[in-house]
Amino acid sequence: MAATLTLPVVIPLVGAAIALLAWRSIVAQRAVAVLAVVAALGAASLLLARVERDGAGATDVGGWPAPIGITLVADLFSALMLVIGLITILAVLLFAIGHPATDDDTPVFHPVYLVLTAGVALAFVTGDLFNLFVAFEIMLVSSYVLITLGGRQEQIRTGMTYVVINLLASSLFVAAIGFAYAATGTVNLAELANRMAQVPDGVRTTLSLLTLLVFGIKAAIFPLFFWLPDSYPTARTSVTAIFAGLLTKVGVYAIVRTQMLLFPGQTPTWVLLAIAAATMIVGVLGAIAQNDMKRILSFHIISQIGYMLFGFALFTVAGAAATVLFMLHQIPVKTSLFLVGGLIEQRTGTTALDRVGGMVHKAPLIAALFGLAALSLAGLPPFSGFVGKLALVEAGFDASAWAIVAVSLVVSVLTLFSMVKIWSGVFWGVPDDPEATDGGPVPRLLYVSSAGLVAVTLLIALCAGPLWDLSVRAGAQLLDPDGYVAVVMER
Repeated sequence: MAATLTLPVVIPLVGAAIALLAWRSIVAQRAVAVLAVVAALGAASLLLARVERDGAGATDVGGWPAPIGITLVADLFSALMLVIGLITILAVLLFAIGHPATDDDTPVFHPVYLVLTAGVALAFVTGDLFNLFVAFEIMLVSSYVLITLGGRQEQIRTGMTYVVINLLASSLFVAAIGFAYAATGTVNLAELANRMAQVPDGVRTTLSLLTLLVFGIKAAIFPLFFWLPDSYPTARTSVTAIFAGLLTKVGVYAIVRTQMLLFPGQTPTWVLLAIAAATMIVGVLGAIAQNDMKRILSFHIISQIGYMLFGFALFTVAGAAATVLFMLHQIPVKTSLFLVGGLIEQRTGTTALDRVGGMVHKAPLIAALFGLAALSLAGLPPFSGFVGKLALVEAGFDASAWAIVAVSLVVSVLTLFSMVKIWSGVFWGVPDDPEATDGGPVPRLLYVSSAGLVAVTLLIALCAGPLWDLSVRAGAQLLDPDGYVAVVMER
């Protein structure tokens, strides 16, 4: 178990060092990056198989036992997120490699991308608050480099906004870690779960709200989402896709992990449900108001985060399981939509709805890929989005949360409306500027990577039964974390 827990973090870091040494050869860097991500995915898949068979596992880095040393822990939730995250990272990497002109044409792209991969993996498997902070800082530093590649003025401007907001969140995170240590004498998550019950109620509530604020900024929940719509669309397609599809979900993962492990029931359910509803509504209304595909999809990042909060806020096994399943669906779906947006931009030179039209005839494959991913995002049967949203609605009904269920259904209809808006403008309509549709050829690897990720979303729908069973088990572990605590403290 020790090797399978550390390899998804170590392999990308080693790959980053090798890629940096090979900075004179983009071809060599590409080969190293692909091999590193594939190897990390293989290790993560093995980890998932072992966790599914044997239960949660943990290891102490360097042999220092918890709570003193660095502990890495994996349960079903973290292992599932790690596998789907690395699948997404691999698809986006292949897209970047195939992009002409190109998304990975600088010698820093692959080393930084691999460092970002290591940060994501560490966030999913770390067993203490301080190293969760380290994981977020690794992602922040590498994200700033990636989001400003190209050096355009708008990239630098939005990149600075992105960094300043995240540095504020990091400062608050350090404060939260300090307060937690002062109150309990530890930052180890398992030991915190044991000691938090002995902390005065007011202190525990403050810590709960502070961590929710920190990770809420990372996840772009209401009202902390304002930085996202302007930051993501200005970056290169491959960067935007991985940020949109995965990085905000790492923030959601941290919210779910800390709230359910350390502060179960501390934040009132109605507060979390109100935040979830507001996140859904503001995100989808913002999407409807836009006239550019990238900006529409950026606002949908926000609205879909609301669904994830909806499930876990119920604090039931069904709700937690629905959140897990919805996250498994949402990461590849959202990423694939941004990759399809990259195909459209490569084909036409723009993603503005009033400058693109008639692509269903000019590029039917792109139209098909968008249609499959869009229908899943909107939650229509038999796609993966329908399975996830149905699980959330059923969990809401079981918990008698009628208002949030009604909001989720209305937002689903509005999501479908915004997807139809993109379809009408990009694929079915006639462009105001016919010359805008005269773009260059789309390389085959861009199609392969985008289609592969769309195929993953279809596979999630086909395997909905087994995945739901895994999600229920993951939800049960989240709601009853004794196994997580025991595997860390009783070794």
